Amino acid sequence: MKKAIALISGGLDSMLAAKVVQEQGVHVEGLNFYTGFCVEGHTHAIRKKRQVKPRRNNALWVAEQLGIKLHIIDVAEEYKDIVLNPKHGYGQNLNPCLDCKIFMVDRARTWGVAERDFDFIVTGEVIGQRPKSQRKETMPLIARESGADDLLLRPLCARNLAPTRPEREGWVDRDALYGFHGRNRKPQMALAESFGFSDYAQPAGGCCFLTDAQYASKLADLWDARGARDYELDDIMLLKVGRHIRPASHYKLIVGREEGENRYLEGYRNRFLHLRTTGFPGPLALIDGAPEPRDVTLAARILARYSRGRTLPRVDVSAHHVNGVVELLNVEPLPPTELPAAWHV
Repeated sequence: MKKAIALISGGLDSMLAAKVVQEQGVHVEGLNFYTGFCVEGHTHAIRKKRQVKPRRNNALWVAEQLGIKLHIIDVAEEYKDIVLNPKHGYGQNLNPCLDCKIFMVDRARTWGVAERDFDFIVTGEVIGQRPKSQRKETMPLIARESGADDLLLRPLCARNLAPTRPEREGWVDRDALYGFHGRNRKPQMALAESFGFSDYAQPAGGCCFLTDAQYASKLADLWDARGARDYELDDIMLLKVGRHIRPASHYKLIVGREEGENRYLEGYRNRFLHLRTTGFPGPLALIDGAPEPRDVTLAARILARYSRGRTLPRVDVSAHHVNGVVELLNVEPLPPTELPAAWHV
């Protein structure tokens, strides 16, 4: 029996691609990469708002539906070079989608084909679906630069491409593959129904924060403020949480928006100067940077603005410094008219 390693993002396309190959009697196992930028792996687990469906890791859930083993590999550190120095540039925001796909297929080739005797690689790519990485001219480029060459099979659009080795040698039946193209997801949804899949991640949804304009803006702001294009894992995790307010170039506030975010920010309170309202419920705020005393006072006024004491003349705020000193401030909540939109990163 031939063995295929399938890239599983947790979305509909990767689930269908693996299923199509599985239906042909091929042994399939899944591969999922943790880059630090996954949407569902972080924010969906923290925030409580708008949670209609139960929390789940969609990649693990897909593997369960398919009855396959899923291997999850942490590539966050080596992925930094892809984010910081993409050979093929960024998409609409700070998403290095083409370099990302080459990187992941290359890792699947090394991990699966070279080291564990899988015969070929499966992805859920569809020609014309993504403007940066899923164009007809980029398909051979990904195969070539990843080193996968004709061991890379795209079951959902294979009939629009030259036959790969799995097709030529009869490991899979090309006539049982598909020729999907474009951004219309109705063919995939119909295929999912034919397989009996009624519950799956939003078919057009993205799973990477780097494609999100607001997140990309926060990351660019971080680089500008520090004067260097670099990041640590904690940096990119904190960019996903809270309101980010920068009154000046040398510091910013990260203000929790709800209970789940406040609990998450608690884990960082000993590493940052942090603020709390006293006497009234309010969010937790971290201060990232090097604020001066007058900046701490302004930050306290901003925090008071988001507390339940926002309508009072004065609110007590405690400022907890990283050296253990606690400073007590009595401040006037900052009126909304004095909180410029430009301060919101």
